[in-house]
Amino acid sequence: MIRPRKMKQIELTVLERDVDGLLGFLGRRGVMQLSQNPEDPVPLDEARTKQQGAARARDEALYQDIQEQLKKLKTASEYLGIELPTEPEETSVFPGPAEMGLVEEMSSAVALVSAEEQGLIQERAQIETAMGEVRAFAHLNVPFSALDQLSYLTLRIGRLDLKAQVALRESLANRAVLVPLGEDRVLAAASRKGRFALDSELKKCSFIPITVPEGYHQIPAELHTGLEERLEEVDQKLQNLGERKRCLGEEYGPRLRVLAGSYTMAAIATQLRAKLVVSKSLYRLSGWVPADTLESLVTELEHITDGRIAVWAFDPDEIATVKEGKEKVPVSLKHGAFVRSFEGVVFSYGAPLYGTIDPTPFVAVFFTILFGIMFGDVGQGFVLLLLGMLTRKRGIKALAGFRHYSTPLVAVGLSSMFMGLLTGSVFTNEELLVAPTRQLLGFFMSLTGQTGEPPGHILHLMPESDNIEKLFYFFGFTLGVGVILTSIGLWINIINKIILKKYEKAFFSKTGIAGMVLFWYALFIAIRCLMGGRFAWFDILGLMVPGFCIFFSPVIWCLISGERPLLAEGLMVFIMEGFVEILETLSSYISNTVSFLRVGAFALSHGVLSFIVFTLSGMVSHLAGGSLFSLIIMILGNTVIILLEGMIVAIQVVRLQYYEFFSKFFTETGVEFSPFRFRREVKS
Repeated sequence: MIRPRKMKQIELTVLERDVDGLLGFLGRRGVMQLSQNPEDPVPLDEARTKQQGAARARDEALYQDIQEQLKKLKTASEYLGIELPTEPEETSVFPGPAEMGLVEEMSSAVALVSAEEQGLIQERAQIETAMGEVRAFAHLNVPFSALDQLSYLTLRIGRLDLKAQVALRESLANRAVLVPLGEDRVLAAASRKGRFALDSELKKCSFIPITVPEGYHQIPAELHTGLEERLEEVDQKLQNLGERKRCLGEEYGPRLRVLAGSYTMAAIATQLRAKLVVSKSLYRLSGWVPADTLESLVTELEHITDGRIAVWAFDPDEIATVKEGKEKVPVSLKHGAFVRSFEGVVFSYGAPLYGTIDPTPFVAVFFTILFGIMFGDVGQGFVLLLLGMLTRKRGIKALAGFRHYSTPLVAVGLSSMFMGLLTGSVFTNEELLVAPTRQLLGFFMSLTGQTGEPPGHILHLMPESDNIEKLFYFFGFTLGVGVILTSIGLWINIINKIILKKYEKAFFSKTGIAGMVLFWYALFIAIRCLMGGRFAWFDILGLMVPGFCIFFSPVIWCLISGERPLLAEGLMVFIMEGFVEILETLSSYISNTVSFLRVGAFALSHGVLSFIVFTLSGMVSHLAGGSLFSLIIMILGNTVIILLEGMIVAIQVVRLQYYEFFSKFFTETGVEFSPFRFRREVKS
C-alpha cells in the first residue's frame, strides 16, 4: 500500500458485567488504540458525579487488592528463586476467589519455610559466636564462676527434667543454646543482651541452678561438645529445609507464573477501567481501529458480550477534535514481509501524517540497493544472507532477539552478492570469478560481433589505467540514484501537500513543483554541458522562472487566494526571506545531490580494503606455513570488513534516507498506531 490504512474511531458501550471481558479481549488482540481522554456525550449532573465517584473508589480499592496479591506473589517467587513474567501471558485470565485463595495458600506456605530458615540461620550464627568464645577461653586458668563476666557469653548450669528441656528449647527458640550435660543436667548459653530473657524462661521451667565447685577452672568440655552437636543438628535442618524449598519451587513455580500473569492483566485492566466514562451500570470507551478490521471486530465483540454491546463508528472527518487539529489520526501501515521489515527506519524518524503517502516501500527498495552498491562481495553478502536465514522464526533460538533484522539481512545480503558478481569479489578474492566472467562476457561479445579478449571483471573498482573511465561512470551512476531518490521525495511532498490542501507549498515552495523544476532543469544543463553542449540564453529563463516562483511565492499565493496584505512583514523582510530561500534551495539541492557521491566512495573504499586483505594474504602464502597464515589473514580481514564496514555502510544508508530523502517531505509528523495490548512484545 502506498498510503496508510484508513482508520475509524469507534465508541463502545457495555455493561459493567462485560467490561473486564471486553478489556481482556482488546488487550490480547491488540486491535484498538484507546483514546486517552474520551469525551462524555452526556453532561454530568449530581447523580452521575456520585456514580462516577463510587465507581472510581471501587476500582481503586480493587487495584490496591490486586497490588497486594502481586506483592505476595513477588515475595514468594523471590524466595524460591522463580522469575515471574512482567506482562500477561497469552493464556492469562482474570483472577477470581479461587486464584486469591491459591495465592494465600502458597504465600503462607512459603512464609513458614522462610521464617523457619531465618530462625535456623540466626541460631547457627549464635552457635558459631558462642563456640568462638568457648575456644578463646578454653584454656583460661581462672575459676569457672569468673566466666560469668564474659563480654558476650552468659552461662547457666543446673537441673531440668527432660520434658521441661523440650519446652524450654521451644520457648527460647534462637535466643539461647541449650546443651544437655547428661541425666537431668543442662547448660544454657546466651548472649549478654539475652541473659534476662534466659533467666526468666529458666525460672518458668523450674530450673534448679547447680553451684560449680569452688576453684573449678576453665569451661566444661561438655559445653564445646554440645555446641558442636547443636551446630551439626542446625546444619542438617538447613539442608533438609533447602530440599524442601527446592520441592516447593518445582511445585509452585508454574502456578506462581500463571497467577502473576493473571494479576498483572487484572491490574492493567483495572487501571484502564478507572479512566472510562461510567453511567450507572454502563461503561463507555472509544478509540481508533483500522477500517478494514472493523466488521470482524464488531462480530467478535458481539460474540464475547452475547450481544450486550453498542458500537458507533465514525470517519476521521466526523471527529471534532480531528477537524480542529487537536488530535491526530493514528497511522497504521500494511505491508508484505519485505517492506514491513523497514518500517522501523521510517518510524524512527517520524510517522507520516494520516492520509499522506507512505514512504516505506521506497525506503525498502533504496536501502537494499544502496547497501548492495557499497558492500559488494559475493562471499560477504552470503554471510549476511546466512545470518538473515539463521535469525528467522525457524532459525537458531539463540539469535531470536535479532528476528526483526532477518528480512533486511536477507535483502542486503542478496543485493551485496549481486554487486559482488559485478565487481568479481568473493571474500576479497578477485581471481575466483575471472574465468566465468570472461566466458559470460565473451558469449555476449560474440552475439554482438565484438572482438578482443573479454575483461575479467564487469565492474572493476580498483583505480587502474584501463578502468578510470568506468570508475567515473560508476560515480555518475551513484549520482543518478541520488537524483531518482531526491525526485521521489519531491513528488511525495507535492502529492502530500495537495492532499492536505496546502497548495502554496505544493506549487511554489523549494520542495514543491517550482523547486523540482529548478532542480531538474539544472541537472539537464549539467548533463548537456558534460556531453559537449553549451549554456544557452534560454537556460537563464529556465532557471529564472522557477526561481522567481520560489522568491515571490508568498505574494503569488496572496494574489491567487485573495489574502491581504501582500507583504505582511514589510518589503525588507520579504526581500531578505526571499534571498535566504533561494540560497537555501540552491545549497540544499547541490549538497543533497553531491552527498550521494559517498555511495561510490564507500564502494571504492570497500574495494580497496578487500584488495589490501587479498594482497596481504598472497604475500604470506609463499612463506613457511604460508597457507595457514594466508587463511588466518583472510578470515580476520573478512570478519573485520563484515562487522565494522557493514555497520558503517548501514549507518550511511540510514543517513542518506534521513537527510536526502525524508527531509523533502517530512515537514510534519503524524502519530504511530499503538493499539492497547497486554503484551508489549508480540510474537511474529
